[in-house]
Amino acid sequence: MGTAKLKQVERFFVGGVNHLLWPAVCINCRESICDSDHNLCRQCWDDILSSTAGDYCNRCGRDAGRYGVIDGCCPGCQGKDFYFDGIARCGVYADSLRKMILAFKNGKTELDSVLGFLVKSALEGSSFYSDIDFLVPVPLHWSRRIVRGYNQSLILAKKSRHSSAKINTELVRIRRTKKQFIMETFNKRATNMADAFAVRFRHKFEGKNICLVDDIKTSGATLNECAKTLKEAGAAKVYALVLAVAGQSF
Repeated sequence: MGTAKLKQVERFFVGGVNHLLWPAVCINCRESICDSDHNLCRQCWDDILSSTAGDYCNRCGRDAGRYGVIDGCCPGCQGKDFYFDGIARCGVYADSLRKMILAFKNGKTELDSVLGFLVKSALEGSSFYSDIDFLVPVPLHWSRRIVRGYNQSLILAKKSRHSSAKINTELVRIRRTKKQFIMETFNKRATNMADAFAVRFRHKFEGKNICLVDDIKTSGATLNECAKTLKEAGAAKVYALVLAVAGQSF
């Protein structure tokens, strides 16, 4: 038996033993799966695909049919001023995608393989993919970063990075804000985020195209304030990349 054949038999044997001792399970719901299912069971993949299907407005991220967008805006965002110049999303904040994002934010970092694949695919399908100079994760306040142990947006930024774009962490959160989901209106969320961000001394944003990376866009107030800060620092264009859009309104 040749060397190549022996190595093939060895890989098959080791793979079989590993499957018996440590059977593959879905990293989302823990159901048993096949090795070819790429970390998720069929039901979770179906839920993910249903959450990521459909057209959306490239300006605000809302669900919108391709014929419902006029001059780059859907009816929900026409006449509104945004500091960010466009958005790419993986899907809507529902079902398995919602469950995975919440788990990812609360310590289940092994979900980065699936969520990273989704966010990278969304970026590659965006109109601004080739124009980005920097991927900038939406920062956590240092106190929340210590408690959580990581910034999920930074992980997503690293997963979505391509050869022509660099990760840049010079955008920082200088004020600990209240959690956005407890705010009832966009105006309250915008007030909560006002002047919460800054760029470090000797930043490199002058004339650059930036892509902000975050897990969820709800009202858009956080992304808007980040984009405002970056443009005040000289950024030419600021786009946004998110895993999911919640609320379906700006």
